[in-house]
Amino acid sequence: MLTEHTMTQLRSLRLDGMVHALHNGTTAVSDAALGFDERLAMLVQHEIDWRDGKRVSRLLKAAKLKDSRACLPDIDWRASRGLDRGLINELASCDWLRRGHNVLITGATGLGKTWIACALAHHAAQCGFSVLYARSARLLEELRIAHGDGTFARRLAQLARIDLLLLDDFALAPLVPGEQHDLLEMLDDRIGARSTMITSQLDVKHWHAWIADPTVADAILDRLVHSAHRIPLKGDTLRAKRTKSGAA
Repeated sequence: MLTEHTMTQLRSLRLDGMVHALHNGTTAVSDAALGFDERLAMLVQHEIDWRDGKRVSRLLKAAKLKDSRACLPDIDWRASRGLDRGLINELASCDWLRRGHNVLITGATGLGKTWIACALAHHAAQCGFSVLYARSARLLEELRIAHGDGTFARRLAQLARIDLLLLDDFALAPLVPGEQHDLLEMLDDRIGARSTMITSQLDVKHWHAWIADPTVADAILDRLVHSAHRIPLKGDTLRAKRTKSGAA
């Protein structure tokens, strides 16, 4: 049995995974069964798993997902809403995140747009990507306020470092003057390097008119729609069913 002094040294080295394994008897295998190298390898692997688990927990907490319970295995494929299983499986590989591609989820209210987006974002965090959920209108309001207190550039830099930015309820309300340019600035920092996922009741073909400023609209749509994966949902609302089951 290791002495408390050795345990303290392991903690000082921030090898908490090894301490946990030793305290809980995870490596309690007889010397006859495993040699020193094998037992050391088990401890090292436990440390790696411990750190991975802690990192995922931090990423999920920082993501602030609207539905933290949403996950890909719970998708209801029986619902008639045009959900493409092949596309979802492709997105589950996270290659789109590595390439800085976007995902656009559209459809009427109650079809599970936010739930599916949160499930994809949850999976992204589990795969080690940084994620942030935000209501589109609230984030744009935050950026508008940031102009006044001098934190706009810093906030843009923070958003630019996030691997996946989930903008929920996009184009739900008219833009306040100036928000078109803030949206363009935010997306321009992400193009080709970071991914943006959007949920919207408004079909993509109507986004240009919603933005109103033709020149800025062209620039925004070029950054959003180019190389984007589209998930257009249809059918009847699932809200009542989702309240009962928690899946979508």
